[in-house]
Amino acid sequence: MSRNLTTTTAIYAFDKNTEPAMKVKSGETVTIETYDCFTNQITSEHTKMTELNWDQINPATGPIYIEEAEPGDILKVKIDELKIGERGVMLTGKNQGVLGDYFDEFDVKIFPIEEDYAVFDENLKIPLNRMIGVIGVAPEDEPVNCGTPGPHGGNMDTKLITEGATLYFPVSAPGALFATGDFHAAMGDGEISVSGIEVPGEVTVTFEVIKQHTISHPLLENEDGIAFLVSAETLDEAAKTAVREMVDFLHPHTDLSLSHLTMLMSAAGQTQISQIVDPLVTARFFVPRYVLDAYGIQLFQQK
Repeated sequence: MSRNLTTTTAIYAFDKNTEPAMKVKSGETVTIETYDCFTNQITSEHTKMTELNWDQINPATGPIYIEEAEPGDILKVKIDELKIGERGVMLTGKNQGVLGDYFDEFDVKIFPIEEDYAVFDENLKIPLNRMIGVIGVAPEDEPVNCGTPGPHGGNMDTKLITEGATLYFPVSAPGALFATGDFHAAMGDGEISVSGIEVPGEVTVTFEVIKQHTISHPLLENEDGIAFLVSAETLDEAAKTAVREMVDFLHPHTDLSLSHLTMLMSAAGQTQISQIVDPLVTARFFVPRYVLDAYGIQLFQQK
């Protein structure tokens, strides 16, 4: 039976000292309700920038304390189901996103959600790709606001984080202290305007604590393959670190030389952009499932 957590426990920073909103055991399932990234403050296309409380941006619901999780472990989070609200919002404005220098005025657009589409205008409906922007655990050191990504996860804005995907996070604090929010009805790689189609929603996740293994950055798995997600000050640094993390992760599972594994990654791996608008940018390196299958690679088998 799934337990439930509502937006009354919204947080605005991932912090190892935050009092848990809920405690669960490894193997339990929780359904989590979320605000949109503006804490549902935008009520119409006439909402003004000055009307928003900018200290209440990118809330995450939580944190959830997983009893068996200890520093050095891995927290496995399977996204069982992802639901979104009936309307989404986007905005542009001065100094917001890649084109922020183009704008002097704040502009809001409301998107009705109809079946599997977000209505852009009378000419265009955008196919939904429901996904989660903010998801992660408490960082090892100082608190990190929910708008900033890092090795703990956070605001990675990666469109692969959707229903059916599984994420693996490095545990840095007792209980891991998991939280999530900032759902999108649709978002392209890059999130160039600084927002996807922002929606409130509800996600059902199942937790599992993995012992005897460790990782340094979040790892995503879906039916198509796996990807390391890395956030850094530049895309160059993020992308190169994601590649190194993947090669270091896969190498012990094959009999390939480092040289041949590097060739394989160059031939079959994909360097991809997640987002380029947050305080740190996020890139991922994706390896297709057929590569894992060819070498019999299964993630995090008990030693």
